[in-house]
Amino acid sequence: MAAMNRNDGPPHLFQPLTIKSVTLRNRIGVSPMCEYSSNDGVATDWHLVHLGSRAVGGAGLVIAEATAVSPAGRITPGDAGIWADKHVEPIARINRFIKEHGAVPGIQIAHAGRKASAARPWEGGAHLADNAGGWPIIAPSALAFGGELTKVPRAMSEADIARIQSEFGAAAKRSLAAGCEWLELHSAHGYLSYEFLSPISNQRTDRYGGSFENRIRFLLEMTHAVRAVWPERLPLAVRISCTDWVEGGWDIEQSIELARRLKAEGVDLIDCSSGGTVTDAKIPVGAGYQVPFAERIRREAGIATAAVGSITEPTHADEIIRNGRADVVLLAREFLREPYWPHIAARALGHRDLLPAPIQYGRAW
Repeated sequence: MAAMNRNDGPPHLFQPLTIKSVTLRNRIGVSPMCEYSSNDGVATDWHLVHLGSRAVGGAGLVIAEATAVSPAGRITPGDAGIWADKHVEPIARINRFIKEHGAVPGIQIAHAGRKASAARPWEGGAHLADNAGGWPIIAPSALAFGGELTKVPRAMSEADIARIQSEFGAAAKRSLAAGCEWLELHSAHGYLSYEFLSPISNQRTDRYGGSFENRIRFLLEMTHAVRAVWPERLPLAVRISCTDWVEGGWDIEQSIELARRLKAEGVDLIDCSSGGTVTDAKIPVGAGYQVPFAERIRREAGIATAAVGSITEPTHADEIIRNGRADVVLLAREFLREPYWPHIAARALGHRDLLPAPIQYGRAW
């Protein structure tokens, strides 16, 4: 397995984790969270404060939100981007701050596929008409997502496929130039790469559709293109939806086999989420409801995993690590509620010595 403990003894939430040349000071990460607050893809002061405060708060890993590899790959007009050189320095500024405060800076690169061209959530979230700030969308098949996302995408040609895979490679290069030390490919939640995986959204009849081998081809080729430009010394992760939560859709068994294939392509960790392909999936949301996916993939595919999904209590997060169910725990909403969650967890678990307070705040600890 790619992940290694830096010191002896059973792992726990505050034990450092080394993957390739990168060491996380603890097993707590900030999951990518879209802020919809960029200007033509350019990160702003909002992103500096949003991400920087979680590094000050004690996270070991801070992953920037889904960052579009092209303008057409944005979910909304406010999405972060990395398709142009102008995006590099604003991200680099944030990454310098994150590193200065002890965390590893990461980024998730993405293309929204048939979910692109939507309004920001606080503006309703529906698809935008092309004459109202929207743009044409593409997907593996000409199938609308449904609900508020009613646009029918254009089915991608093989030239489209090659172009987008190249855009992911270029985005990886810019991510490196921006000082990112952890790269995650977004292949979950019903966005473009995952649309190829699920038989619900992929009804192609060429070599990118139909069989399992064909449906995973886009992601494997994209991963190969990225790994060719992303340094071997730095971790490469892939976020997948481990199930559609729908009969006849993508499932955990396919996810395990995909994880094995991704490992062979040089992927170091699988970020295990779920859902996002259909509007009416019955998802049993509850504390740690997705952790079993991370546990099975870690055990059966022999690759490091990240656990996500309604993990809020320090003892729960620690149990996941101690029992070998995942290598990293990624928090999202809980970090929005409490940027200093790692410090609270360190006190609760008796590990204050492993996560010193920021010197500016020391008198309050």
